[in-house]
Amino acid sequence: MKKLIGFFAMTLLIYACGSEEKSNLSPLDLTSYDVPVTIMAPDSANVKKMDMGGIMKDVTVKKGEDYYVQIYASQAATNDIAKLKSDQLADIKSNPFFSKIIKEEEAGFIYENKIDSTTTSHGFCYVYVQGDMEFVFRTGLVGTFTLEEAENMYEAVKQK
Repeated sequence: MKKLIGFFAMTLLIYACGSEEKSNLSPLDLTSYDVPVTIMAPDSANVKKMDMGGIMKDVTVKKGEDYYVQIYASQAATNDIAKLKSDQLADIKSNPFFSKIIKEEEAGFIYENKIDSTTTSHGFCYVYVQGDMEFVFRTGLVGTFTLEEAENMYEAVKQK
């Protein structure tokens, strides 16, 4: 019985420690960067905005090597989430390193890139339409991310 209680205590401790990484995220309102959405991000994340000729806004939110989110905001071409996601999926699949889709949901997906025989990287894409604006959330352009890091960023950008 003591072993069983010890096992459950250890499992709870491991779970609590594993959840710790997610708890260091807090709401980050990007309205001041001309992107009227809120995502979950690490405290003191570095946020940069680029205006691409008035057609699109590109906002990056980065902290360390394990959190790098890129947000593209533009005039919505359609409010059809399935079409927007399909377009993004086609773009990701056209990458020569694309390997497979790990998880797919109505408005987004997590995928794997196989860089070489020993290196894989994971990424995500999530689409959202608000009013006449279209938002595409993706893994940052530089870096390799574990599946757990990609999943954490994907969950952090989902709009409720």
